[in-house]
Amino acid sequence: MDMNSSLLRRRNLLALAAAALPWPARSQAFPSRPLKIVVPNAAGGAADLTARIVAQKIAGPLGQNVVIENKPSAGGIVAGESVARAEPDGYTVLLISSGTAVSAALFKSLPFDTLRDFAPVSMLATFDLAIVVKEGGRFKTLGDLLSYARANPGKLNVGTPQIGTTQNLAAELFKSTAGIDVQVVPFNGTPPVITALRSGELDAAIDILGPLMPQITAHALRPLAVLGARRAQQLPDVPAARETGGALADFNVSSWNGLAVPARTAPEAIARVSREVQAALAQPEVKQRLLELNLVAQGSTPAQLREHLAADIKRWSDVIARAKIQRQ
Repeated sequence: MDMNSSLLRRRNLLALAAAALPWPARSQAFPSRPLKIVVPNAAGGAADLTARIVAQKIAGPLGQNVVIENKPSAGGIVAGESVARAEPDGYTVLLISSGTAVSAALFKSLPFDTLRDFAPVSMLATFDLAIVVKEGGRFKTLGDLLSYARANPGKLNVGTPQIGTTQNLAAELFKSTAGIDVQVVPFNGTPPVITALRSGELDAAIDILGPLMPQITAHALRPLAVLGARRAQQLPDVPAARETGGALADFNVSSWNGLAVPARTAPEAIARVSREVQAALAQPEVKQRLLELNLVAQGSTPAQLREHLAADIKRWSDVIARAKIQRQ
């Protein structure tokens, strides 16, 4: 064997040996520098605090700091675009949510394709929606409200935050699924919804449970049901809407958030971050801290989150079309 053949054979053996090594050993170990989670919400809110709690817990196992960058904007578009255009190296992460799915369904045009330009990493948490009424009013149960709505078509009004929010679309979906003729009335945020409900301007409201809890605890508002698959941990005596049975037997709507990275990020990097996130969410301390924010820790595989995101986009697209909500 000549020298050139010997060198070629040696290079081939080295290449095969390198290919057999785990991904971090074949290249610079990931992560070798801090990670950044871009949050499409202002600092101090539930989304921001969720990201910070998880970032703190995964920093140690990853051996790198995980910093938070807040980029609030309508529909999360600014944050989404910045991450979609980032280097697909696993170091720039986007906090996505049910709002991400709503934006994909609601906006005619986005500077990114939600399913094509992002690679899901893991779910972080879910948070309940609830239908509430004024304490001391005519409705004591969800059955009472449904009976009244069916006997009085068009007379019941249900308040929500702005058109196109998860809460607003959940109300439209509840209305169509239950087969009731009610007016869904959008307000400029949760505080005015609560004010209108307490003053008697509204008959009922659908909103995220967290901001409603102080009013519920103070016995100013009465929760008739939560809209998710099961009862909320914070309100174990309040039924899920699906317990009513009939048309609502399969009703299941909740908000959620999770993490994603730019598409084309190495699967090994995605798997590493996903593994650490799921491990963090399994810790009792993290579960408790999220529960105090009225969130339920809920990790997932990247594939599970992709499936959930795609299903949410389709569901809200259908609701928007059925409710004749103008796409923006």
